[in-house]
Amino acid sequence: MAACRLCEQALVIELDPDSFDESAASSSVGSAVTAPDDLLLLCGCHFHWQCLLDESTQIALSLTCPACDNSIVSTSPGPQPHVLARYHNEGGVQENLDILPLITEEAYLETNPAARPARAFMTMCAEGDVSGITELLNDVEEQEDEEGMSAGEILRWQDPLDGMKTGLHIALLRAQQEVVWLLLWLASDLTTQAFPEEVSHTAQVMGADRGTTRGVDIRSLVDEQGRTAEDVARSAGNTWAQLLGGGVLRVRA
Repeated sequence: MAACRLCEQALVIELDPDSFDESAASSSVGSAVTAPDDLLLLCGCHFHWQCLLDESTQIALSLTCPACDNSIVSTSPGPQPHVLARYHNEGGVQENLDILPLITEEAYLETNPAARPARAFMTMCAEGDVSGITELLNDVEEQEDEEGMSAGEILRWQDPLDGMKTGLHIALLRAQQEVVWLLLWLASDLTTQAFPEEVSHTAQVMGADRGTTRGVDIRSLVDEQGRTAEDVARSAGNTWAQLLGGGVLRVRA
């Protein structure tokens, strides 16, 4: 069996027994339960998933294998570069998995560790995870980490890995209505009376006060294409017609 080119260990990972049901857990008492963890690059080198991620900064800069130094870039499909791999884990085999976006993100976060909460926030905006957003912001406010980002900074963060979009841009593009209302509640100077009663009530129940509205209105921030949140909403057909018609996304002059 091939071994990881970095740590030279077998290409398996030990699974957490707590993730199994009772019958499976009882049958595995006294023995480790493992699953495949085999990432194969274009050059033919095998790695554990985490071992390769730990080399993200080097890979992002050179686009070469950290073991054999050969190029791992593919320009097919399309003109943009890809790092295509085959990954075998407990879920099966994934062919032609483009790991370049993940490598780029991990390299950025290694250089900018304070941005990790902001990247998590952007993922939650895309997925519509309103409770997760609220919990994240509350945790940030409670920790009061001087070196980290504040809740207000996270709310208004513009992602350099995704065209300088804000969470509001992303929520509009992904049609996440609850997230859109939450971000307007937390990071715009839209009057409280302008929010539907249901939105106001839900925000209050979740403990999302409007103390973070002090600062730049999130609706005024533009992505690298110069688009405000209102511009993005207009490009989405009739999805946001009601908000656009009510002027909810328009920044006051």
